[in-house]
Amino acid sequence: MKIAFIGFGEAARAFTDTLKGKGEAEFVAAYDLRQDEAMAAEARSRGLRFEQSVKATIEGVDWVFAAVTADQSLEAAKSALSALKPGQLYIDINSVSPGRKRETAALVEATGASYLDMAVMAPVHPRGHATPVLIAGKTADALEPILAAHGFAFETVGHEVGAATAIKMVRSLFVKGLEALTVETMLAARASGCLDRVMGSLAETFPGLGWPKNIEYMFERTLRHGIRRAAEMREVAKTYDELGFVGRLADAVADVQENQGTIDAKELRKTEMSDAISEIVEKRLALGK
Repeated sequence: MKIAFIGFGEAARAFTDTLKGKGEAEFVAAYDLRQDEAMAAEARSRGLRFEQSVKATIEGVDWVFAAVTADQSLEAAKSALSALKPGQLYIDINSVSPGRKRETAALVEATGASYLDMAVMAPVHPRGHATPVLIAGKTADALEPILAAHGFAFETVGHEVGAATAIKMVRSLFVKGLEALTVETMLAARASGCLDRVMGSLAETFPGLGWPKNIEYMFERTLRHGIRRAAEMREVAKTYDELGFVGRLADAVADVQENQGTIDAKELRKTEMSDAISEIVEKRLALGK
């Protein structure tokens, strides 16, 4: 079973690291929009060819994992259409709305290839391909024994494309929204000179959230992954709009995630938390948003 990746970021690398050598899995090639030596080295160090085109990447393979940023998911599929053939499987693990996955599936299946909606439900480290995932689509049942044999931790949630990603998208508003809410509250509290009082009050009211450790975690996630999470939240907004609910709430969360991901600060410094948050306040305010 030959496997290729469109998009070779964190998820693709993690899947490669843990799936390599399992069952009949054989990794062949990877393509990424980022065409630089650092990205090429990531692929080559794992035994994959790093190609300059999607067509060269997926020719002759059995499985194609699409693992790009949410805003590029449809373009990634379109770039593969001329090379996809009957018998190939396109596994879409991108964090996008159900409508986007249905649109993508229609394009893929028109080539004769099969499509699988896969939603990754937890951070991909350290479990890699054994990270819990949800799958949906016409091919889901037939793929169950193959996925199980290769150690995937999966659950089939339906035969309609979009059923898996719907669960992730609806849930993401809470998960990424809680991050954004925590970060923005702490920044505003520090800027107002009342960080200790606000933090203490929240810790008393919501002790189960694990204050103040959860603050460090929320900042770390938004600073390191804010740009990618913002793109995901734009898709969450579309999901809520499709359902007739308030998509602009997810758009506001995306704004916070993007603002955090834009600033040059990858973690809270190993100093007093208030000092570290002060530094981030200054950088955020310098953005003018």
